[in-house]
Amino acid sequence: MLKDAQLAHAVGPRSPELLGLTIPQALGAAVKKWSDYESVVSVHQGIRWTYAELAKKAEALAAGLLKIGIEKGDRVGIWAPNIAQWTLTQFATAKIGAILVNVNPAYRLSELEFALHNVGIKAVVCPASYKTSMYAEMMETLAPEIVSGNADTDLDCAKLPDLKRVILIDETPRAGWNSIAGLMECSTAELVHRVNKIEAALSADEPINIQFTSGTTGLPKGATLTHRNILNNGYFVGLNIGLVAGDRLCIPVPLYHCFGMVMGNLACLVHGAAMVYPAETFDPGATLAAIEKEKCTGLYGVPTMFIAQLAHPDIKAVDLSSLRTGCMAGSPCPVEVMKQVVETMNMVDVTIAYGMTETSPVSFQSTPDDPISLRVATIGRVLPHLECKIVDEAGATVPPGTPGELCTRGYSVMLGYWGDEDKTAAVLDEDGWMHTGDLATIDAAGYGNIVGRIKDMIIRGGENIYPLEIEEFFFTHPDIEDATVFGVPDEKYGEEVCLWVRIREGATIPPDEISEFCKGQIAHYKIPRYIEIVDEFPMTVTGKIRKVEMRGIMSRKLGLVASETA
Repeated sequence: MLKDAQLAHAVGPRSPELLGLTIPQALGAAVKKWSDYESVVSVHQGIRWTYAELAKKAEALAAGLLKIGIEKGDRVGIWAPNIAQWTLTQFATAKIGAILVNVNPAYRLSELEFALHNVGIKAVVCPASYKTSMYAEMMETLAPEIVSGNADTDLDCAKLPDLKRVILIDETPRAGWNSIAGLMECSTAELVHRVNKIEAALSADEPINIQFTSGTTGLPKGATLTHRNILNNGYFVGLNIGLVAGDRLCIPVPLYHCFGMVMGNLACLVHGAAMVYPAETFDPGATLAAIEKEKCTGLYGVPTMFIAQLAHPDIKAVDLSSLRTGCMAGSPCPVEVMKQVVETMNMVDVTIAYGMTETSPVSFQSTPDDPISLRVATIGRVLPHLECKIVDEAGATVPPGTPGELCTRGYSVMLGYWGDEDKTAAVLDEDGWMHTGDLATIDAAGYGNIVGRIKDMIIRGGENIYPLEIEEFFFTHPDIEDATVFGVPDEKYGEEVCLWVRIREGATIPPDEISEFCKGQIAHYKIPRYIEIVDEFPMTVTGKIRKVEMRGIMSRKLGLVASETA
């Protein structure tokens, strides 16, 4: 509801009460209530764990982490696709107050090195490889000391001084590496006692997770989140989709995102539902098959995922009658896709959510009680114990329906960007308002809508891409004089990355060579799909590049049209 009928300032309900639990306390409560309920089902791995089994395995791994010197406050990076061990690491680190750092599984060398340095990661957990990502080899490239090291002693890495341990998810031995299985076997009564002692002393307001985000400006930053931040956000998102004990939530969205880890895993934890992972990374056919096989009652996805499933040849053959609810978020949701999800996939209670990593993530969400017209055309209303307002350039709250910058305040707002007070102060003001950088409206009934972005961040299939990061990478090419990156409309991903470059005089670079230059250096989703070699960029009279004009030129040239979205 609006705080004042004359202002676009919405305040969420004050009930139900916020959870005061830490994540390990919530896991303990789940075991007491739903011990034999399935907690984790990794379809592609053939793994099924009950809540009792998950808690026991997390305790054993936590004990093993203590044994190799991982302590409360240490940063532990998890660099893996959607597998059961990702979730096991999530709960094991939480038990000893180690801060889980989500590392995008698509990262390549330069991005990985930046992440490791940025937050001082002490240990990295990863598989040896997945598809074309040779995780262990990349770690050994950055830290060659691993190969000649001893898995029983700390590393001493010249380039990565904070890194002390590397832990394989695979059980195949590798020189210099510990393994998850090996650490779990180290568990003793004495170590478990230490785990329990640390767990009992944890506070819900302490940091427990760092997620990298481009935020509203600059290179990736480590948004630092507490138990209270993410556990409560998962709780309220779960309430809004009607999640109950025994439900089975299909989670094809990445676990390294808030969407998978918070809205997925933690929502299931506090509501007694099963976390169902259909594949390591999104596959529309595998997702549909998992829904049928596991009789999933809920499904998550960014619009791109739902579009792919609706277009899949199996959509009419699979039994989706078990589906009831779910959530579409991560990027603006096309109205027509939302309607098809309700009609074709039986998701009559599906909701739309909006948020950002810095707010744990969700601040607005629709509910099954909202009229379908509002569920497909807005981002819903403000969640409990949060407030949002729309402000103009001077910081004054605008009237309902007037576009302006969306600001969020409440329990979900991050502590800040790890180790960066200046960047934190740039987005988080003295009154606790997180300035999102998104242009939005809030109507008289409290429903929100995203109408644009103040900055030029690209959202491709749910991935936040900040052009400056890619532009700076291209400046490392000896023959590129200038580069500018912007988003253009895309039917499948919402937006695609487009690059305009000016080549140094006397040089010649074909577009495919520019694409090749990116491979293995930046994540695949950041590699420009469209590359235009130009003599000049359109500029304003003050010398600023007119990206809006460039987007229009490319959209017309390529015949691209933006979909109508909420």
